Amino acid sequence: MTNPESRPLAVVTGASSGIGYGLASVLGEAGFDLVVAAEDPVITAAAASFGRRGVAVKAVQADLATYDGVERLYAALGGRAPDAVAINAGVGISGDFARDNDLAADLRLIDLNVKSAVHLAKRVLPDMLAAGAGKLLFTSSVAARMPGPYEATYAASKAFILSFAEAIRYELRNTGITVTVLMPGPTDTNLFARAGMQETKLGAMDGKDHPLDVAREGFHALMAGKDLVVAGSFRTKIRATVGKVLSETAKAKMHGQISEPGSVA
Repeated sequence: MTNPESRPLAVVTGASSGIGYGLASVLGEAGFDLVVAAEDPVITAAAASFGRRGVAVKAVQADLATYDGVERLYAALGGRAPDAVAINAGVGISGDFARDNDLAADLRLIDLNVKSAVHLAKRVLPDMLAAGAGKLLFTSSVAARMPGPYEATYAASKAFILSFAEAIRYELRNTGITVTVLMPGPTDTNLFARAGMQETKLGAMDGKDHPLDVAREGFHALMAGKDLVVAGSFRTKIRATVGKVLSETAKAKMHGQISEPGSVA
């Protein structure tokens, strides 16, 4: 990256597609230099598209589900404290936890959705504290507020992220660092296909939110230092509100009816 101190620096994980791609796009539009990361080689092409906006971009192809992958991403910052970090990378798994899903896949989901988020936050926050400023965004989900039958580890991982982010936001009060949680609903990304959810009502749902729209809401909340934003359509916002008031049993039943494999008529 040339002239590394000339612009603010943002880090975005899971930036090769979906919400992460959208977050990197809007941060680039806002004048941030970028360090973008993803496991797949498409991240190189994505970085080139961000660079066409006139900002400096560094692509890091790394498996963030591994310790070394997160360390490689952090090393790419070259000791510079980032001004904004969007911890967004994540995967889903569809199926009956006890009877269908592979243990290795569930543990890998936890490694990426949970462990890597904690790991990266642990690396960047001391640098932000030393700088006395910074903005941190975690991508959770409206699924964080309800049990998630047939995607049990995914929903639980998003609940962890929500709780973790809220806790460290309090710890970081009065430091110049803000922590924001982005909570999308069903969004038109490849998460559903990768999770094997095409034959579920949730995966086949029409009118999913556009990832760039979700990313823009997340960006504005991040820049404003907001605690949390439920991003997307009115339907998504209603779903998040319902998640606050129903019993856990009722929420599990409601979620299970749309996430059960084969539920598409």
